[in-house]
Amino acid sequence: MEFTQYVFYFFATVLVFAAFMVITIRNPVKAALFLVLAFFSAAGLWVLLEAEFLAIVLVLVYVGAVMVLFLFVVMMLDINLARLREGFGEYLPIGGLVAVLMVIEMTLILSDGFGAGRALVPHPADYSNTRELGRVLYTVYAYRTRNAARQMVPVDRGQPAQFERWVDRAEGLARVQYRGASWDARVEGDGSIDPGTMIYVLSADGNTLKVSKTRPA
Repeated sequence: MEFTQYVFYFFATVLVFAAFMVITIRNPVKAALFLVLAFFSAAGLWVLLEAEFLAIVLVLVYVGAVMVLFLFVVMMLDINLARLREGFGEYLPIGGLVAVLMVIEMTLILSDGFGAGRALVPHPADYSNTRELGRVLYTVYAYRTRNAARQMVPVDRGQPAQFERWVDRAEGLARVQYRGASWDARVEGDGSIDPGTMIYVLSADGNTLKVSKTRPA
């Protein structure tokens, strides 16, 4: 057995132990600390799978921010543990069903016939998981990433804004006050707008609003 397999079984054992302690230990502060240990063990497994970006995100975001905040909240609150345990038996059948489904899924994943023929592709020594994610995000999915900001269009269409000043009247570029902030805007249609005039949002293109003097239907 190779050294990486020993490392895998070590992290996997610690992860399973920490997860078991999270759901069985009675002290909520200790349960949160065991959850931190589980996150660190999962990050170690991500590193073994050459997913360094996911590992560092798991440590920085979940352990460094979410779990620390959760731990401080648990320590500052006076939690009534006896009240939390009330009605535990009512949820036991549902929890048992979920546990059985998870065991079945893990059995399918770890069985020999699952995913046969999809061996891991070896990578060169200078391979960077973070660089590959960035390359795919800003090449293959660049158009979708750019259009993510346009998801605000259905919400903001027809909303009022206040005209501040012209930046380039010939090009229809201006500054408007919208949602408590100053935005770049492109004026559509009639360009005879004075500062302080109420205008309406047509759509958004990134950080630039398309506005008009008349409210859209």
